[in-house]
Amino acid sequence: MLLESIDLIQFKNHLKTSLKFSPELNCFVGLNGSGKTNILDAIHYLSLTKSAVQSSDTLNVSHGTDFFSIIGKFRVEKKALEVRCSFEAGKKKQIFVNGSPLPKTSDHVGTIPLVMIAPDDTELIKGGSEGRRKFFDGMISQLDHGYLDQLIRYHHYLKQRNALLKQFAETGRRDINLLGSYDQELIRLSGILGKRRKELLDEVAPLLQFYYEKISSGQEEVKVVYETEALREDFGTYFSSLRPKDLATKNSNAGIHKDDFDFQIGGHPIRKIGSQGQQKSLIIALKLAQFQLFEKAKGEKPLLLLDDIFDKLDDERIAKLMDLVSQGTFGQIFLTDARPERSMGILGDLNAEVFFFEVEKGVVKK
Repeated sequence: MLLESIDLIQFKNHLKTSLKFSPELNCFVGLNGSGKTNILDAIHYLSLTKSAVQSSDTLNVSHGTDFFSIIGKFRVEKKALEVRCSFEAGKKKQIFVNGSPLPKTSDHVGTIPLVMIAPDDTELIKGGSEGRRKFFDGMISQLDHGYLDQLIRYHHYLKQRNALLKQFAETGRRDINLLGSYDQELIRLSGILGKRRKELLDEVAPLLQFYYEKISSGQEEVKVVYETEALREDFGTYFSSLRPKDLATKNSNAGIHKDDFDFQIGGHPIRKIGSQGQQKSLIIALKLAQFQLFEKAKGEKPLLLLDDIFDKLDDERIAKLMDLVSQGTFGQIFLTDARPERSMGILGDLNAEVFFFEVEKGVVKK
């Protein structure tokens, strides 16, 4: 899996940027706010059809303009692949693969596997359950397109059911048969999706432990515990038992949208007892486990994006990570750093081809 080149038009602060990449290491250097991370975000967009930073596509359009376009030329299984993502204000975004538009943007997810390690990743541990669900759902969706289709279907029925509950409260009239039809689908899909989430964590477990020990030199047991009601044998009965509460709260109180994932170290929540270093090591280990699973499933190494990684890690963890890089553990890597002399010193010692790109106010020089 290689990204050979990228063209950005009016994407964030890049009015017009065209770049060709090394098949090994590509490092973007420049001051904070110069547009380094925006290039990584454009690569993320080509893979997952959305920004890793902005929830609204409108916020990805350069100030004073009304559209953006990203074109990436890839080499996948030794075949050329061109992906174009475009968005115009007031319209839906479009994804073109080798010139042909995709009916659904979700059809593209998984075509270009990608793993990104970013400064705020520890929010997976510190933040709310929704962020953790989104991370693991995104991970499975890149591996299993059927899962993504079922997840979209689940959230469609959940939205319809919640709207119906609100309608009951507003009108005082209840269509219990219609509510029951939504219940059946949510119960069925919760079982399917919950089972797949558990299977993923079973696959992740040994890889997470392996990479945690590699990165941190720590021997503590680390794991992610899946917290769900969906795999209860009596889940259907449990779901139905909450109907009075659902009617009172005008919301669905059972289903996989209520799941959570508990990151643990030594059998205890790492958010409570783990040091910052332990939390960072666990998250990096999780992302490297993700990389390994993608490589196994796709038969090719996914793209690896490292945003400000040197700023967020101590020297020991940087050395451990770079040791994995020098061993050829990863394929094509894209990284950012605000200190050119530091990245040149670290990457210059590696036995790999490195392209350095200087970024200043959305303008890139190689």
